[in-house]
Amino acid sequence: MAQGSGKDGSGRRKRGQGVNGPGTRGSSGRGLRDLRVKVKSARGRKLSSTLWLERQLNDPYVKRAGADGYRGRAAYKILELDDKFRFLVPGARVVDLGCAPGGWCQVAVRRVNALGEKKGKAIGTVLGVDLQEVEPIAGAEIHVLDFLENDADEKVKGWLNGRANVVMSDMAASASGHKQTDHNRIMALCEAAAYFAFDVLEEDGTFVAKVLAGGAEDYLQKILRIKFKKVSYVKPPASRADSSEKFIVATGFRGATKLEEED
Repeated sequence: MAQGSGKDGSGRRKRGQGVNGPGTRGSSGRGLRDLRVKVKSARGRKLSSTLWLERQLNDPYVKRAGADGYRGRAAYKILELDDKFRFLVPGARVVDLGCAPGGWCQVAVRRVNALGEKKGKAIGTVLGVDLQEVEPIAGAEIHVLDFLENDADEKVKGWLNGRANVVMSDMAASASGHKQTDHNRIMALCEAAAYFAFDVLEEDGTFVAKVLAGGAEDYLQKILRIKFKKVSYVKPPASRADSSEKFIVATGFRGATKLEEED
């Protein structure tokens, strides 16, 4: 039966619904249809999977992503962060760590003018790296690479022909089901991404990464405040309200210190 049809299975209009729609015979509200898509439990499907599917089907960002051609709702997180902090500017060189499935790269391509579609604007570069192969993205260069490898930073600078203006990461470690363990894992991954950014960022560059609230953010915040002029924690509207994720945006990279350069 089509959602919101206003008729029962026999084709007869439901009691309490006139020609002009529900509730025309009274104002109690009884008989109004729930416009949310409900997913019936299927044999072999866990309740958690059913709830996840129902949430996806009713998520406006999922629907927008399909309409706008993005590979996932996460694209709107980086869009909203960039609307606030303006780091994806035409001509910027961007590195997306753990870029699969590619939504953040898609946004970066458009914003930094990687395809040269904005006439008169500088043309940027978007480089995505991931442990797995990613479907090609027009305007982005994608490489299979473990950014934790010792020479990963040199490979990235070689592909960019220089340093990056932006390093961004929406990575998350594989979930264990234990909240504190998962928090510690993602924070360790975020710290590793930050140290990678220190090696490849141009002076005055920007670092953006997903973090999880849970009490282990102090060390990351400390090192970022040393390395950057401004550090902000933000929860963009596209981040689900029931999620503990936030995003750290560090702007104004101070560059390598003399001691680090000597090392």
